[in-house]
Amino acid sequence: MSVDEPPLADTGRGAGLGVVPGAVWVLGFVSLFMDVSSEMIHVLLPLFLVSVLGASTLSVGVIEGVAESTASIAKMLSGALSDRLGRRKLLAVLGYALAAGTKPVFALAPSVGWVLGARFVDRVGKGIREAPRDALVAELSPPEVRGGSFGLRQALDTVGAIAGPLLATVFMALTRGAFRTVFWLATLPAFVAVALMLFGVREPEAPREIPPAHPPTELPTELAAWRRLPAAYWWVVVIGGLLTLARFSEAFLVLRARSVGIRPALVPLVLVAMNVAYAGSAYPAGRLSDRVPRLHLLLGGFAILALADVVLAMAEGPLLVVCGVLLWGLHMGVTQGLLSALVADTSAQPVRGTAFGILNLVLGLAMLIASVLAGWLWEHHGAPATFLAGAALLAVALLGLEATRRFGAGFRPLGRWTS
Repeated sequence: MSVDEPPLADTGRGAGLGVVPGAVWVLGFVSLFMDVSSEMIHVLLPLFLVSVLGASTLSVGVIEGVAESTASIAKMLSGALSDRLGRRKLLAVLGYALAAGTKPVFALAPSVGWVLGARFVDRVGKGIREAPRDALVAELSPPEVRGGSFGLRQALDTVGAIAGPLLATVFMALTRGAFRTVFWLATLPAFVAVALMLFGVREPEAPREIPPAHPPTELPTELAAWRRLPAAYWWVVVIGGLLTLARFSEAFLVLRARSVGIRPALVPLVLVAMNVAYAGSAYPAGRLSDRVPRLHLLLGGFAILALADVVLAMAEGPLLVVCGVLLWGLHMGVTQGLLSALVADTSAQPVRGTAFGILNLVLGLAMLIASVLAGWLWEHHGAPATFLAGAALLAVALLGLEATRRFGAGFRPLGRWTS
């Protein structure tokens, strides 16, 4: 499969949701149900650890740090492995099944060690499934609707991220704060996700041709796969990494909300608002990227994040914080599915799992670095400095995009800014 795609003039056909393949819809609902399950647990887990199991806040930080680092490494390895095996669905099912299997452990956990183990395995499952799943979306979608496919899957995933905390709040009220009961209820959507993945998605046939660099009996090594990724792909990775360095963790949105006097009981709704903006913009942005140059939209996403940073830096009350959070969610909707579509545009099918895995690893490491720096800035220079630093990093990222525009004209899938 060539990384060169049809001209943009051919991409305007059938702009509705109906042009997205059915299997991509199923993958979107798989993400939705798993996110409902995960967010029902994760939104309550820090409080459960401290108030029920007696953990320290340091323990909570260690658990989350180990979990997210593990996920980043697993994403890269699973992407390369899916290229070697030629079986995306197998690894995706395994990843979702591992995550679903951990959900009862949270409900049964008698100690912090059990939660650490469950969180570790849960993130391994997340890491295993993401790159093969994204490669599946790319391979199931015709090039002319690829942006819409990634946008739709991301939008449905984000609907789950909205529904999970809301359901957790409702069930906590109905059960009068019974954490373990809510955790048991969270297992149900997780196993629905596994069933949908197992029975609702059929893997497309692999291409019959074998790259001439490898004889029929030899599968490419991971190193060879890296070398087969074009320069355009590595520009996408660099740009995505810069974007993530400027974004840092959404936990700082919660801290910013509390810093301007929003009551703790209402602070979780800040992330709900962000995810509403995220979900509402992801599919329209994806479909728009099938009609206009993807890089132009990525520039727009950077500009929206810069505006969000400035608004959050200046905020002295709840209204500006909410405005900044909504802009943050809008930028997520514009950029996240678009990055995945650009990876699909700039990588050939035999190495696409590796391509998504490398991107996810880079984004995970960038998020870790960004969050540590943001925390240090917040502690030593205050909240405004944290967000202003994010805006400054965005300026660097925009310079990188400008360099790509000027010197990357040979990168045909990434060169659509000229259309």
